[in-house]
Amino acid sequence: MSGGFVFSEKPIQIESGEGAYLYGTDGTEYLDFGASYAVASLGHSHPAVTEAIQEQAAKLTYVQASYPVEVRTELYEKLAALAPGDIENVWLCNSGTEANEAAMKFARAATGRSKIVATKRGFHGRTMGALAMTWKDKYKKPFEPLAGGVEFVPYGDEEALAEAVDDETAALFLEPVQGEGGIHPATAEYLERAREVTDDAGAALVFDEIQTGVGRTGNLWACEGVGVEPDILTSAKGIANGLPLGATLVKDWIAENPGDHGSTFSGGPVVCAAANATLDTIVDEDVPGHAAQVGEYLRSELEAATEEYDLPVREVRGEGLMIGIQVKRGANRVLKNLALSEQVLALPAGRTVVRLLPPLTIDESHADQFVDSLAEVLG
Repeated sequence: MSGGFVFSEKPIQIESGEGAYLYGTDGTEYLDFGASYAVASLGHSHPAVTEAIQEQAAKLTYVQASYPVEVRTELYEKLAALAPGDIENVWLCNSGTEANEAAMKFARAATGRSKIVATKRGFHGRTMGALAMTWKDKYKKPFEPLAGGVEFVPYGDEEALAEAVDDETAALFLEPVQGEGGIHPATAEYLERAREVTDDAGAALVFDEIQTGVGRTGNLWACEGVGVEPDILTSAKGIANGLPLGATLVKDWIAENPGDHGSTFSGGPVVCAAANATLDTIVDEDVPGHAAQVGEYLRSELEAATEEYDLPVREVRGEGLMIGIQVKRGANRVLKNLALSEQVLALPAGRTVVRLLPPLTIDESHADQFVDSLAEVLG
């Protein structure tokens, strides 16, 4: 069996990256508007993150989380301070799917219940628990049977939430903006209703901010934009600017009885150093505010180009620098032409949505370059 068999590789071999650009082994420069699914939040090879990684690697690469390490303690305190409202408890792991697995376990232990409510079109990860909360059959079918006790409701339907969340429910899992499902932002009213029904039922409200968090939507956390505070918030992807880190942030009532959970590589010092540098930069330089401004500019330019050139685009939607372009032809074909003809990289979100998750540090000139390239491909 050859290596790399799980992933179908693209015909572009990457050698290096800087800022918003990746460079192929043949010297080709690619504008990166996918950031490897929002991972490179500050762009590639950010100097502050690189320096933090190098300094920590020279001191201590790893020691298990039961031994306190200054850089890990600093990250615990930083995340507790930056989390919405009075969420002050932090569990570190290695990925978004692990963060959601932990959230599922913590909610069941804290409530003594087993039922989980999730949404149609939702995506929460690929391990067996997180996968059970993920909607699409194509991700699940080959691996069934999965963890039981999950009920799905239509995203955005307040009445369906009220009917599904009951006194047997441990948790309701929601993405404030659905990512894999096609870039669908929730309304403030929907998230407020989610808070009401979980409060009434004594269930945990879990916001999966794996993709939306750390400044992506124009706020540090997407839920802050609508003023709704969850009981559990999960984060990963851009939190350490490319190093593998996930975090499950929980309120006290969850932390009081979380059950027995662990991970060998929880809070590795090198990864924590990268996360501290990433978060410091995002906060100190108001990266969320920048993402909101440039995201608004990019959406308006996409809409203007669609009208001016009569492009086959049905809708442009999203928040901050999490943008979906619903096209009238297959998204994968558009993405292939963007990469090979225009040297611009982006992502799919289903069959007809081109997904943009660029580094949060892009400027208007990068936005213009993308719009020009998309118009060339679609025109």
